[in-house]
Amino acid sequence: MNPECIHTRLDWLLSAARDPMLVCDRAGIIVRANRPLAALFGWALEDLIGEPVEILVPPEARGRHAVLRRHGDSARAMGSGRFMAVDCAGRTFPVEVSLAPLDADGTVLTLATVHDVRARADAEQALRDSEARMRAVFETAADGIITIDERGLIERVNPAAERMFGYAEAELAGRNVSVLMPSPDRDRHDGYLRHYLRTGERRIIGSGREVHGLRKDGTVFAMELAVTEMRIGDARMFTGLVRDITARKESERQAAVLLQGLRAANEELSNFAYVVSHDLKAPLRAIGALADWIATDHGDRLDDEGREHMRLLISRVHRMGNLIDGILQYSRLGRGGGTLCMVDLNAAVAEVVDLLVPPPSIVVTVAPGLPVLWTEPTRIRQVFHNLISNAIKYMDKPAGRIDVSCADEGERWCFAVADNGPGIERRHYERIFQLFQTLAPRDRVESTGVGLALVRKIIDLLGGQVWLDSVPGEGSTFYFSIPKAYRDARQDSP
Repeated sequence: MNPECIHTRLDWLLSAARDPMLVCDRAGIIVRANRPLAALFGWALEDLIGEPVEILVPPEARGRHAVLRRHGDSARAMGSGRFMAVDCAGRTFPVEVSLAPLDADGTVLTLATVHDVRARADAEQALRDSEARMRAVFETAADGIITIDERGLIERVNPAAERMFGYAEAELAGRNVSVLMPSPDRDRHDGYLRHYLRTGERRIIGSGREVHGLRKDGTVFAMELAVTEMRIGDARMFTGLVRDITARKESERQAAVLLQGLRAANEELSNFAYVVSHDLKAPLRAIGALADWIATDHGDRLDDEGREHMRLLISRVHRMGNLIDGILQYSRLGRGGGTLCMVDLNAAVAEVVDLLVPPPSIVVTVAPGLPVLWTEPTRIRQVFHNLISNAIKYMDKPAGRIDVSCADEGERWCFAVADNGPGIERRHYERIFQLFQTLAPRDRVESTGVGLALVRKIIDLLGGQVWLDSVPGEGSTFYFSIPKAYRDARQDSP
């Protein structure tokens, strides 16, 4: 063929090609190139012609490339496969080169087609990174991971699964996964898998459940199993994530035993308090009746000291009776709630105040517009009764003032009972809510120390909180909150 015709056809091929291409002679000089190649490397097309092909090779690789080109097969002068190239700005990037020898009238040339593989290299690197991350997760996961094929044969198990079942991965590879199941699960597994593959009806796949596993040594243990399905080409694979829950099951068993014991102890304690308190009242009533009889019928035979002793005796009998009543009330709180109904607190609090009959020196003010609650009327009345009666009982001012109010706090009502009494030091805030605790001497103020303990327990049962704010010498404010949606705290406690 005419050499001129060969060169014309070569020029046409290069100009028509969309892939970057160049032609170099035996000395490695670029004799032809197309515009896609010039654009890839950032050179002007005319600047590439006449330059050695090593101009497209990173500086550190040019010497080795030239040696290979001079002494190697001309069809492999630039190497084969993937290597690094460099553009006119000095930026390196990966390329793949396809080489083909050309004979132009006895002149040996080499045609190089260059493929930019940066996107593919990035994707491959991302894939390698992802595989590395997945491998790290697989190897270090605390839960066991088992992969099986659609025949139920084990392909991989991770170190956690090896430790869990007592097998090395090599011992399990290729065996049916049912080897890790006790009967009857082992006998049902293959049939279940065939049924799923045939019908698509799922029982375990896509959801977690508690099952039993079988260790190599024959021991059976409780575990959680979650199975996912994936496709690799036309094949289906299943991955099981297993967690040994032996310790959790034992903890749950112990917790159930302890809870049962706690419930029994609480019930026994409540019964004990009820029986003891009830049995104490009979002799106490007799002592009280006898003391009243002596004081009434024989008081004139007693001197002043004797009458004072009788007064103290009767006072202490009444205090003991009130204390027993308080214990009974406290023990009954845990024995089941009363009837729920709508309670208008405007009327309920007014009734409480009327029953208490405050002395003329104390003014009790109830803010209008108290809410209507769905609650237990006896309990909520007890709360207001105890708080207001305490404020009356401990009042030390000649002009006493007690204010009852309420604030809407969204999901809760917050109530306040404020007084201008003696106040309470901060260090006593927690103590006063404990059973049988009082701050004033009992011979000065009759108190059982049960009232505020009852208030706290009732509010707890109603799902609320109780607290106070006080300034010694100026007064105290007791706050308690109740959810607008009634919740019995007994549902959340033993």
